[in-house]
Amino acid sequence: MNSITVKDLFKTYKGALQPTLEGLSFSFPEGKITGLLGPNGAGKTTTISILCGLVRADSGEVRIHELLQGAAHREAIKKVIGIVPQQIALFPQLTAIENLVYFGNLYGLKGKSLRTKVENYLEQFGLEKAGNKEVHKFSGGMKRRTNIIAAILHDPQLLVLDEPTAGVDVQSRSMILQFLREYNKKGVSVLYTSHLLEEAQSLCEEVVIMDEGKLIIQGQPMALIQQNAGCRNLEDVFLHYTGHALRD
Repeated sequence: MNSITVKDLFKTYKGALQPTLEGLSFSFPEGKITGLLGPNGAGKTTTISILCGLVRADSGEVRIHELLQGAAHREAIKKVIGIVPQQIALFPQLTAIENLVYFGNLYGLKGKSLRTKVENYLEQFGLEKAGNKEVHKFSGGMKRRTNIIAAILHDPQLLVLDEPTAGVDVQSRSMILQFLREYNKKGVSVLYTSHLLEEAQSLCEEVVIMDEGKLIIQGQPMALIQQNAGCRNLEDVFLHYTGHALRD
């Protein structure tokens, strides 16, 4: 079974001269760490927003664990998917514990079991001494780690992360990547986007490279490197298919 199936997605935002997505199709198998890669403006964030039900496509189809994304399955999909957005989705004036209890309540989690889960994750993410500290006082890495905890409290089957290591220190990045590897071993599918191609090469079992709202290439990182002469790593493959022109 696929964790994600995207079929012929189109999306043009009001007032835009060009479509953001133009017939995008791909699928990822269940239980793997997979990467959605592309230059600025490729349509990655729009794709993730459609996958998560935050944006509606003009046409096309998305399935999450075989559930068709749409009103009929919105609640069911909400239970199986965890979302870590690129922007920190926390209340800055609340403490880490207050934030996590709030998000846990949104998923129907309550009481002692929720509190125990929050405390365990804070310890796992090296935040046990910061639980009662207001989030606006956190470093970038601390905010990122808390953001991830908020997305996994309900034990999702699919975890979607948009640039989860952006702007964090080396230690936080290492901790986040190791967590994703261990979390995936529990059977959770992981979809990840990043501009850090070395990171994506080491983490992802399969990647999609997209540009201008379309699929460019899909495959295992090492296979893509080997099938393109002169490419030494995933960054070379990425530049081979998307070019060297600057993107704004």
